[in-house]
Amino acid sequence: MQRGAQGAVRPKSKLLIIITIHVLVLCSSLIRLSGAAQEQQNIDESELLLKFKSSLQSNNGGEVLADWNASIKGSPCSGNNGNWDGVLCFNGYIWGLQLENMSLKGQIDVNSLVPLRFLRTLSFMGNNFQGSMPDWRKLGALKSLFLSNNQFSGDVPQDAFKASLESPKLIELRLENNQFIGTIPAISSDNLKLLNVSNNQLEGPIPAPLSKLDPSSFSGNKALCGKPLDVACDDALPNEDPSNSSQNKSSSSKIGIIIGCVIGGVLLLIIIVALLLMCRKKSRGGTETNPQLGRTASARGLPEVGGGGSSPPVTVKKPEKQQQQPGKLSFVREDRDKFDLQDLMRASAEVLGSGNFGASYKAVLVDGEALVVKRFKQMNTIDKEDFHEHMRRLGRLKHPNLLPLVAYLYRKEEKLLVFDYVHNGSLASQLHGKHSPGLSWATRLKIIKGVAKGMVYLRNELPSLTVAHGHLKSSNVLLDKEYNPLLMDYALVPVVNSAQVHQILVAYKSPEYAKNGHTTKKTDVWCLGMLILETLTGKYVAHQGSAAELAAWINGIGEESTASVFDKEMEDYDVMISSMEIKSEMDNLLKIGISCCQEDPDKRWDLDEALQRIEKVQESSFLSSVVSN
Repeated sequence: MQRGAQGAVRPKSKLLIIITIHVLVLCSSLIRLSGAAQEQQNIDESELLLKFKSSLQSNNGGEVLADWNASIKGSPCSGNNGNWDGVLCFNGYIWGLQLENMSLKGQIDVNSLVPLRFLRTLSFMGNNFQGSMPDWRKLGALKSLFLSNNQFSGDVPQDAFKASLESPKLIELRLENNQFIGTIPAISSDNLKLLNVSNNQLEGPIPAPLSKLDPSSFSGNKALCGKPLDVACDDALPNEDPSNSSQNKSSSSKIGIIIGCVIGGVLLLIIIVALLLMCRKKSRGGTETNPQLGRTASARGLPEVGGGGSSPPVTVKKPEKQQQQPGKLSFVREDRDKFDLQDLMRASAEVLGSGNFGASYKAVLVDGEALVVKRFKQMNTIDKEDFHEHMRRLGRLKHPNLLPLVAYLYRKEEKLLVFDYVHNGSLASQLHGKHSPGLSWATRLKIIKGVAKGMVYLRNELPSLTVAHGHLKSSNVLLDKEYNPLLMDYALVPVVNSAQVHQILVAYKSPEYAKNGHTTKKTDVWCLGMLILETLTGKYVAHQGSAAELAAWINGIGEESTASVFDKEMEDYDVMISSMEIKSEMDNLLKIGISCCQEDPDKRWDLDEALQRIEKVQESSFLSSVVSN
């Protein structure tokens, strides 16, 4: 009887084994096919870039993109890192081309870029491209296009102009400082957040969908009219609706079929293995258990680079390869040596502080390079691609008063941003820490001027943001060795959870948000004014509380004697106050701070006017003579 039972099991087992072998062979074939497809993808991308390169020329007669060489550099992408100059990568695919200020000219071969199905951003700013606009519509997934400061020209027909610019996913389009003529098409992309066509030779009415953009986006075109410009149109003609274009989806369909086959094969394999285990259990008359693999708290979280005082997690041992930290750093700067997540985890670290976003750490790599690592947990609702896009946008910003982003790590639960370490700490630590003597008047004025310049730059480069900084406070102004200010934590509004943004960012303490529940273009001016007052008085504004309490504090400053307002910890305070010339300059800056903090945004200066007023404030000739002696 026992033999009969065993004999009944064996044919089923054999059948299952045969099926399993076939499934394994199928999966193996699919894996080889996938590997071959990936290898072919790399080969194709290299060939496509080289074909694109062949259409370019150098304005100075040198070799164009000499770095683009597969035999020397390998494939264009390795994970999120670009191996070729100006190539931006994401998950091993070409995500963008950033070929700026390279003296390039010639014809931009759009056709060679069409097969790059992950291509999202193109920047050819600051080159010497001429002639008509290429047909960018062929790149249906393009999100950002930057053609500023070239020599594109020509009377482009309305339909061709429209066809060139209509992209269903376009977010940013910069065409300023060229020689375009003709009218602006009705760009209907609902996602368009930034458009700049200033300083061309465009004419006619501005399309209604673009009327809410900043007026500076259209300045320098004498024949343009309509909102948002203060120029009325005599015969404004409505723009035609953009034509719809179908996209070729055959590639996506093929990939979907392959993925479906793989998933189906894996599911079938799992079912077969489960049946085999069941048969095995019945044949042995016993049970088998599968040990559950433990997972440390840091296996899914970010590296605890500075420690947090928490108890170590209880873990179950598992293979070493499964304990590796998932995720890779994405670099936004090509001018520096790369490091990886494991380098940060091995780095010596100290906690710098804990703010509204999360903890900050100073990490020193084995080669001595010091970095600041910030962890953000209030960014878990943003889409991965949108976050990646915004970080790349921040990576393009370059100004002497901005702390540049070096790299970032995306995880659903939290994000990791990496910056260079700045040795003199923050303005907050200099004003409110145990420093003797305090910052001098000349240093404080220098800091305020640099902050204002950085703010204007952010406003000009990110005009689509209502508040370009949004989180200006003394702890977010770092000071380098010469006490030049470096702004950090800027332009984070688009990536912070909407439900928490008003609790976290300084801009949402403004009077207009407290009164009307929204911010304006002048909210950053209010933040600048608050920073000026804190810098001059030495009072920790972050501790002033609600919007009403802040307003009362500002009004109190205006009512006090100015001599009693200024920070008595200021270096050579007695000399400053005794000099009428210096005191006059200090009074001027104080009045500027109060004017920037006007409760009514309509009465508040804009950033340009604030900067102009600030730059007129001088250290004074008396102070210079005192310092020289």
